[in-house]
Amino acid sequence: MPSTTEVLLLGPGPSPVSRDTLAAMSQPLLGHLDPEFLAVMDRVQTDLRRLFCTENPFTLPVSGTGSAGMEICLANLVEPGDRVVIGIHGVFGGRMKNLVERLGGEVVEVTAPFGEPLDADAMIAAVRGGPTRLVAFVHAETSTGVLIDPAPIAAAAREVGALCVLDCVTSLGGTRVDIDGWGVDAAFSGTQKCLSVPPGLSPVTFSDRALERIAARERQPSTWYLDVGLLSGYWGDERVYHHTAPVSMIFALQSGLQQLHEEGDEARFERHRHVAAALYRGLEVLGLGCLVPAAWRTPMLTTVALPSDLQNEAGLRAAIRSEHRIEIGGGLGPLKGRVWRIGLMGHGARESSVTRVLVAIGEVLAGSGRDVDVASALAAATG
Repeated sequence: MPSTTEVLLLGPGPSPVSRDTLAAMSQPLLGHLDPEFLAVMDRVQTDLRRLFCTENPFTLPVSGTGSAGMEICLANLVEPGDRVVIGIHGVFGGRMKNLVERLGGEVVEVTAPFGEPLDADAMIAAVRGGPTRLVAFVHAETSTGVLIDPAPIAAAAREVGALCVLDCVTSLGGTRVDIDGWGVDAAFSGTQKCLSVPPGLSPVTFSDRALERIAARERQPSTWYLDVGLLSGYWGDERVYHHTAPVSMIFALQSGLQQLHEEGDEARFERHRHVAAALYRGLEVLGLGCLVPAAWRTPMLTTVALPSDLQNEAGLRAAIRSEHRIEIGGGLGPLKGRVWRIGLMGHGARESSVTRVLVAIGEVLAGSGRDVDVASALAAATG
């Protein structure tokens, strides 16, 4: 029989979900055009605009995960032959490149080693290096834990008349996202990370400039389900049936957004920074460093650089899961086998999470023959 002890989700997502949000998901269903449900949709859109820091009318949760958010942004804004500058400093920038190529766009890559931020000057030079139609990159790269400043890149895009698309999957709800202030034209996120809602929705926002670009397309977007024009009919004032919305998931998102609002955005962001700093201190005492220098780290996701002589990192992670009921993530791409990814996101960004994961890591390292001082690591984390 499986254990009834809840698994503490401290990987790169999904994150722990509060009892209130789970209860919201289990409330009786309403029809997707029921007036009570339409009122919930309105509240969710208002709360998402506040969290994205935008006045964009087209701000809504797409029925699908963060990858659907990526697809709605790029499939609606990229046409065959468009010159698209893609910043790649991790796995998820690479996914945007792949999708743009499938859409017939001409990709110009600007890359950075995994664990380092994009070079803003290199991005700006690429944007200015031709008739750029779109610029896309990741705010907080989930595969590396690197956070970058979107403002200078978005400003360069605007200077040449290009649109800017931003992946905010890991950042939204854990650190400030300022869509209007940065001049970003379209952004997408996911509910399963710092919003602490189960996976299944992708909050997105489109500027008026982006909607004008879509209206001027020579051909309709290749997607029907994620066609912005069709979705506008359902989420806008007309409420034209498009698809059966995942009602229970939207109840859950309403709950997650309400909890965030009650805590306060800045208090939420500071909580993420506080627990991340505690984790860094504890890891250092255990002999584990961070892959990403402090100036570039995402507070909600930490890539732990593993010692080169550490054997069987996957087995150690499995022991943390089986013996301590804690999930942490491994590395992706070139970081596979070299890092662990520890997520302290949303409801899971707690001092108690830091304590539990440090004890678990310390004990499995000790069991593998390494000399570690768990008590000192805990003292450093809580001091």
